[in-house]
Amino acid sequence: MKHLVTAALIGALASPVAAQEAVTVALDWTPNTNHVGLYVAQSMGWFEEAGLDVDILPYTDTSSGTLVASGLAEFGIVGAVGFHSQRAAGAEMTAVMAVVQHETGRLVFNGEREDIQRPADLDGMIYAGFGSAWEEALISSIIRHDGGEGTFDTVTLGTSAYEALANGRVDFTLEVSTWEGVNSEILGRPQRAFTYADYGVPDQHTTLLGANTAWLDANPDTARAFVQAVQRGYGFAAENPTEAAEILIAETDGMLSNPDLVHGSMAALVEGGFLRDAGEPVGLIDTEMTAEIAEFLFEAGILRGPDGQVLPEMPEVSTWVTNDYLVQ
Repeated sequence: MKHLVTAALIGALASPVAAQEAVTVALDWTPNTNHVGLYVAQSMGWFEEAGLDVDILPYTDTSSGTLVASGLAEFGIVGAVGFHSQRAAGAEMTAVMAVVQHETGRLVFNGEREDIQRPADLDGMIYAGFGSAWEEALISSIIRHDGGEGTFDTVTLGTSAYEALANGRVDFTLEVSTWEGVNSEILGRPQRAFTYADYGVPDQHTTLLGANTAWLDANPDTARAFVQAVQRGYGFAAENPTEAAEILIAETDGMLSNPDLVHGSMAALVEGGFLRDAGEPVGLIDTEMTAEIAEFLFEAGILRGPDGQVLPEMPEVSTWVTNDYLVQ
């Protein structure tokens, strides 16, 4: 059950652990506003205050979830679909905080397209994709929910999808509304979008803070100190998006070269209610919502076991997440 928490309580940390306990946290991508709470906590000295020496690992070709599950990092920012997929395959990882409270992704197309008015219109069109099974299940489900057949052609382009969409070489793609969506506005590229939840896809925490399960069990006090310092960082960002954006830019040593995008993204996260639900603590995981998206992934055949085979029955996902390390 979700509980009301005061601003004062969010600022409270667990008792500091032994001085300068080393903790590493892996990023799921190059630094962006989904990581803002980490950099705020680092800049404000809240990790040090909690007795922690935190190393924010740079993004690499090895996924953050893999680094966490293998014990090479104690914590990592992870995408929800990847997290569920890795857990189904037996990864030693537990989600301990929701970075965002709701789905930030959306299906987008050029705003000037008169021939696209509803998802069913996408049948037979060209989708610029990123190479995951989730995309096929997601898009076909959205189209079928609107009465279409769910058939479309895919060209895998990665981040080049957005230029291809702007140039008219593809018909639609997926984007993170609080990042690529903001950038499209800055570039003057009009878009329209379909929101997943409007077409039968369960809402989800698209980004989570994951932790190595065995390490959590062995180091509960250090884990609690770290999670609550991170929670404090995201709480600050939710209340002070402009200052948080400036901290993120300063702490990432020039990696974020477009301050308008960073500030616009922080505004979108806060104004869209992505960092905090009213009356709830920052970072709280909705266990019911987590179960619903896991069931969607299971029914789509995306969840595979350690043997690589599609799971024959729905897993018990209640143990995959916990709110026990948060201030509540």
